[in-house]
Amino acid sequence: MGDVAWELIVVDDDSPDGTAAEVTALRAEGWPVRVIRRVGRRGLASAVVEGALAAEADHVAVIDADMQHDERLLPRMLALMEADEADLVIGSRYLGEGGIGDWDAGRARISRVATRCATLVIGAGVSDPMSGFFAIKRDAFHACVYDLSQQGYKILLDVLTSSPRRLVVVELPYVFRSRQHGESKLDVMVAAELLFLLIEKLSRGFVPPRFVLFCAVGGVGLAAHLLVLGLLSAGGAAFIPAQTASAFAAMTLNFAINNAVTYRAQRLRGARFVVGYAVFCLICSIGGLANIGVADLVLVGSGSWPLAGIAGALMSAVFNFGAASQLVWNGRRRSRRPLVRHG
Repeated sequence: MGDVAWELIVVDDDSPDGTAAEVTALRAEGWPVRVIRRVGRRGLASAVVEGALAAEADHVAVIDADMQHDERLLPRMLALMEADEADLVIGSRYLGEGGIGDWDAGRARISRVATRCATLVIGAGVSDPMSGFFAIKRDAFHACVYDLSQQGYKILLDVLTSSPRRLVVVELPYVFRSRQHGESKLDVMVAAELLFLLIEKLSRGFVPPRFVLFCAVGGVGLAAHLLVLGLLSAGGAAFIPAQTASAFAAMTLNFAINNAVTYRAQRLRGARFVVGYAVFCLICSIGGLANIGVADLVLVGSGSWPLAGIAGALMSAVFNFGAASQLVWNGRRRSRRPLVRHG
């Protein structure tokens, strides 16, 4: 970067590869680097937010640590922002001489489909809204930080759709390099998180993406409930025992999927998994009672069975989601001992 003063902030989600120790050692040698170590929290988007908020410079660049992004673009990105020719500069794989490197056909197809979906929200003015390589003025980032969903990996799309003002965007082409370390984050959950981010932005935040996933998991649980109930009925079981067993089977499946997918950043393990399962079953039981109560009130007022059923189901879904988020997967842990002793 020549004579430009810079600082490298590494956000480490408590990785076991010694990242935090390496950065600390470099800082001790006098390099302008520091590490933000997060325990119990995961996710690229939220890591970027914390790193950007910790930065003290007027301009912030986001770049992966796996050497796939072309760091040689950083001086040009800075020059454009310092000249007030851009609020946001994006490293684009789909502009001019840019490229996606040695991606296989399947990954390339998924990336292009995701990019087309993103343009439904932001329009066609940006060629690579899914890029993970960009630079932004700090004041522009701070202006949108409270509206960021911080879910998943597509932080640039989140920024583009959350800014309260129209940003001046410039794109610079670059060729995506082959990964030197680690594994690709591209999987089914990343695609799902993109879908939920698009839902949230299209609904202007009215529909939380995690609530959509929670309800989808509930649909899977309902199918499992009906399947188990049918099997037990075919086996000659009485209705009440069969219904009870089916309900617990559905709650067990819902809890397992939600723990692994919906709340994977707050995933429970060991004893916390067992306690969380018990609390989840209690919440779902209360939600079932709320379902019946609301449905009965709507039925009395409207006389419509479908409307009453929908109202009851919506009530239990909202209650279960809110209560489970706060009581089961709130991600808060009490410290076993004070970190600082006063006096």
